[in-house]
Amino acid sequence: MLHGARPLIGINGELTADTAPAVLLKNRYADAVLKAGGIPVAIPPVGGPSDLRRLIERLDGVLLSGGDDFDTARLGLGPTHPAARPVPSAKQDFDLELVRACLEVDLPLLGICYGMQLLALAEGGALHQHLPDDRPACRSHSGGVLHAVKLVGGSRMRRIVERDELEVVSRHHQAVAHTGSAWTACAHDDEGLIEAIERPASNFAFGVQWHPELAGEGSAHDRLFRALVFAAATRVIRRDHSGAGA
Repeated sequence: MLHGARPLIGINGELTADTAPAVLLKNRYADAVLKAGGIPVAIPPVGGPSDLRRLIERLDGVLLSGGDDFDTARLGLGPTHPAARPVPSAKQDFDLELVRACLEVDLPLLGICYGMQLLALAEGGALHQHLPDDRPACRSHSGGVLHAVKLVGGSRMRRIVERDELEVVSRHHQAVAHTGSAWTACAHDDEGLIEAIERPASNFAFGVQWHPELAGEGSAHDRLFRALVFAAATRVIRRDHSGAGA
């Protein structure tokens, strides 16, 4: 950590789809941020654009947590697969606006599973809607399956985790088919599926398809959370120094 700075990391949660919607945030995401040196806070999907801008001004970084599926019809990306369990439309719409607002001000971002897909979709990416239907004969990626991913040599992600290969925990059936031009793939499984993405023009913007918070404390996956908190803390220090010099 930088000089004792403890940055505020916002985490989006799941949204119940009932008559009294509520935000659900699994503690494992908050625990990962806390252990990395950040202060976790939940982000409810409420308010309009001006409220979102004020929220972004208060945060130092954002962790986009895992969740259910996307309503691709709502996104103009074709009919939603029958096997999909779309998140409530209020959450999907809010999450997309949250990502775009963060990118606009270069707020440090880390997306996990649904969160990685969200990053790609926010800037022109597309999904495999259901594995293995969209990739016949590929392995299952749902239910907490363990498998290896290979990091792209020379990528920023490779420098963060300091590994050429990681064993990961997968809990998804949708996946990124391709990214928009702002993003690049920086990890794949042995069948060529995109497993991580990074945004070269951003100070810190990464997505991983797996669940690093489930890998166990002391693993290389912890470096992802420490890197997010470090980027957020660096931003705090630069902002404070800029304000002091004003």
